[in-house]
Amino acid sequence: MFNDKNILITGGTGSFGKKYTDVILSKYKPNKIIIYSRDELKQFEMQQRYNDPCMRYFIGDVRDAERMKEAMDGVDYVIHAAALKQVPAAEYNPMECIKTNVSGAENVIKAALANEVEKVIALSTDKAANPINLYGATKLASDKLFVAANNMVGQRKTRFSVVRYGNVVGSRGSVVPFFAKLIKEGAKELPITHQDMTRFMITLEQGVNFVLKNFERMQGGEIFVPKIPSMKMTELAKAMAPDLPQKIIGIRPGEKLHEIMCPADDSHLTLEFEDHYVIQPTIQFAHKADFTVNRLGEKGKPVELGFEYNSGNNTRWLTHEQFLDMAREFI
Repeated sequence: MFNDKNILITGGTGSFGKKYTDVILSKYKPNKIIIYSRDELKQFEMQQRYNDPCMRYFIGDVRDAERMKEAMDGVDYVIHAAALKQVPAAEYNPMECIKTNVSGAENVIKAALANEVEKVIALSTDKAANPINLYGATKLASDKLFVAANNMVGQRKTRFSVVRYGNVVGSRGSVVPFFAKLIKEGAKELPITHQDMTRFMITLEQGVNFVLKNFERMQGGEIFVPKIPSMKMTELAKAMAPDLPQKIIGIRPGEKLHEIMCPADDSHLTLEFEDHYVIQPTIQFAHKADFTVNRLGEKGKPVELGFEYNSGNNTRWLTHEQFLDMAREFI
């Protein structure tokens, strides 16, 4: 479905944007892939890596509504990946986080509507479910904006959906490269915030493929959640450095013991499919949709009332070998 299409990725020079570009160029023949980001050096470096004639590079910030509108001219599909993601930085710079993650989301929506973009998928995070830090709160607000945007389309064909997933193995600032750096530097121990802490785990390629599949599934208004495995942080550390002791340092501000992707409070809206969940919108749209059957004909069923999908009650757990296979290129 991406052949001959014009695709724009906000925050396109990040980990997701580069992997997405790899996958799209290897499987499809798009007309244009537009990388929209504010970092000229990262764009220059990305240009050296990809010399395909379909690639375009736009300097711009999602905070800039006019530039966003210009960039989406003639675009068919948008992936909104731009965000301020570091939890401590968001707590210290709350206004900046809100400008990018909330006001930026609004600008993406308005630009997509103005240009009658066909489909928009916004990337979310498990931290947006029952958030306890500002980053999670801004992403929850962003999710709500993208879902509600389906009520603003009027006669346009534009549709908006959200994809929410957990910890991306090896992503910048995450635990795997952090531990790998400590091990390489000869650390005598690895810091663990809590002995029971768990996290969902997904590879970048799995995340990209899940997003691509949901462009085919989406009707507009859904939050898509993949079924992915969990791992205890103590086991992750043991897999990376079996002989290093672990030091419990305490849970940091804004950090949860277990991350949630489908909250219990949304269980009456949650549908289970074979390899994913869908959280249905809380509001009604002018365009009627039966979310129990997606556009690929896959059928979902309601979960039990009170069901919660969190990294601590998951039924799928990574072994050391499975984790090392996922993380090999980063350690």
